Amino acid sequence: MVTAAYLHLPFCRRRCFYCDFPITVVGDRPLVASSPLLSDYIDALCYEIRQTPSAGEPLQTVFFGGGTPSLVAPEQIDRLLGALDRRFGIAAAAEISMEMDPGTFDLLRLRGYLRAGVNRVSLGVQAFQDRLLQVCGRSHTVAEVYAAVEVIQTAGIENWSLDLICGLPEQSLQEWEVSLAAAIALAPSHLSVYDLIVEPQTVFSRRYQPEVFPLPSQEQAAAAYRLAHERLSAAGYEHYEISNYARLGFACRHNQVYWRNEPYYGFGMGATSYLGQRRLTRPRSRRQYYEWVQTLPTGLSAVAEETLWDRWLETLMLGLRLKEGVCLKQLAKDFPQEWVEALVTAAQSIDPAHLQCCSDRLWLTQPEGFLLANSVIVTLWQAIERSVIHQRSRLPLPIH
Repeated sequence: MVTAAYLHLPFCRRRCFYCDFPITVVGDRPLVASSPLLSDYIDALCYEIRQTPSAGEPLQTVFFGGGTPSLVAPEQIDRLLGALDRRFGIAAAAEISMEMDPGTFDLLRLRGYLRAGVNRVSLGVQAFQDRLLQVCGRSHTVAEVYAAVEVIQTAGIENWSLDLICGLPEQSLQEWEVSLAAAIALAPSHLSVYDLIVEPQTVFSRRYQPEVFPLPSQEQAAAAYRLAHERLSAAGYEHYEISNYARLGFACRHNQVYWRNEPYYGFGMGATSYLGQRRLTRPRSRRQYYEWVQTLPTGLSAVAEETLWDRWLETLMLGLRLKEGVCLKQLAKDFPQEWVEALVTAAQSIDPAHLQCCSDRLWLTQPEGFLLANSVIVTLWQAIERSVIHQRSRLPLPIH
């Protein structure tokens, strides 16, 4: 059953210094619906949607990511949602999310998105200090953050999220505390709190080395993570995923599809889809994406299928990001029993301060288990692999 769709809208005013996403930089000039840069891309997206077979279930979530989707005209968003509805159907109560940046929309524009069907906003703030926004190459100011939030509140949007990044160059723990307090005061229904990752081929990768000043040490990064958990939990937000917090009833439904390793459609340059246990990533440049789109529908058949072992590892890695962890009974239905038994045995060797296991569930503790998620998951994988290989080596040889 496929009930989620991601659409990549790559247009950005500039590239942030930490960003390695597939984007198209357009500068500060406004994008109009009739411009070929925009209309050609929307045409390609609509064609890709039409050429994608439907799984027969209406969409329960749609996510417009980027890039900066709020640079795209409301009428184009309306056109894309119409194409999705005609091809797959969109449920009446579907969550339809859209990423937006401060300074890229006003009340009139936002109301246009709402009329098109958008009902959830994800606002990219990142920091509440103009100095830090400049350090990481953001194109907006703190004043524009407050103006954008005022527009969201005036429009009556209850379901909206605010993004922050910790571990920025020269960011002190005190500045991080100020950003957390400012975010809490604005009372979004959801908060995403990301640790800075210095990706290859970014401006930051040329300027900085991880854990070397002005980037934080591991100890400093851990302190910032613990502070976020403490302050946001005290403010009534549930820490439901490693980097995400929500008030009751406002956890992002779309992103939970990824973390539960469920299938989803993906459309647009650089987007990934997961259909029929096959992952397909589209070309990352517009030209190559347009060329690829012209090969549809035959181009979809050339994707390699994931092995059961790959799916097992993905399910564990993604599921353990969630507060609820992974359900052992469900794993036993989807994967060999010996793998699940090896998982439980491996879990019992890990410090319970970081990983908890009961009869039907396995989960990371908060915040310490979340902090050490990568090392805990690697330890689990290695122990499971050794156990499975050992068990198979003891099987009798087949008689021919």
